[in-house]
Amino acid sequence: MPLMSILYIGVALVVMAMNIGNIPNMFVEIFRGAFDFEAIFGGFAGSALMYGIKRGLYSNEAGMGSAPNAAASADVAHPATQGLVQMLSVFLDTIVICSATAFMCMSTGIDADAKLAGIPYVQKALESQFGSFGEVFIVVAMVLFAFTTLIGNYYYCEGCLKNITRNRVPRALLLVFRIASTVLVLVGSCISMGLAWDTADLLQAMMVIINIPVILILWKPAIAALRDYERQRAAGKKPTFKAANIGLAGKTDCWN
Repeated sequence: MPLMSILYIGVALVVMAMNIGNIPNMFVEIFRGAFDFEAIFGGFAGSALMYGIKRGLYSNEAGMGSAPNAAASADVAHPATQGLVQMLSVFLDTIVICSATAFMCMSTGIDADAKLAGIPYVQKALESQFGSFGEVFIVVAMVLFAFTTLIGNYYYCEGCLKNITRNRVPRALLLVFRIASTVLVLVGSCISMGLAWDTADLLQAMMVIINIPVILILWKPAIAALRDYERQRAAGKKPTFKAANIGLAGKTDCWN
């Protein structure tokens, strides 16, 4: 949701500007927390590293194989064009939006603890700056982000279902799938947070295990497509793709 993302980043920048005097100390705390004795050995033990990987997947899903569904539906003249857009989305999700949240909260000087963490912590940080508006803003932002995420993931799943059935999904099966999707959203909102995280971690791990080997298999044609794109850009042309350009003539369903 681009508009909400821009508004969210704008609010974060305003909060940081209001607390610009706390910015140096904020970065000191970030580096102190990242390189202290406990964090280093926690990383060596694997716990901190694994936690970071699992939560990092939620922010950008890089390498998980979920977003190609949406990328494949884009109408572009060269696949590398959309590939670069997908790379940018990973950067924006993780580096820009997630960092904006951290900087916004830490710049207020309010410390998180076991009782004040997650969304309540973000709400408390904004409330300290904007009063009740801060709490309401975060609620609205989370609702919109969650809603668009649900719609996007449903689109991915229905696209996969249509691909498996070669675009001949029986109406009864599609109805059952839609009902099951709605029920799962309800179940997910009712179960404990710990169970929800553990279930999502397991399912995401399964997707990564399936997708990473596929990435390794397809890396050569992917790099060849990128080189073809760069070669056309360097020649001053608008990149257009033909499978034959990278030795895939007759081996693809499109781009022939």
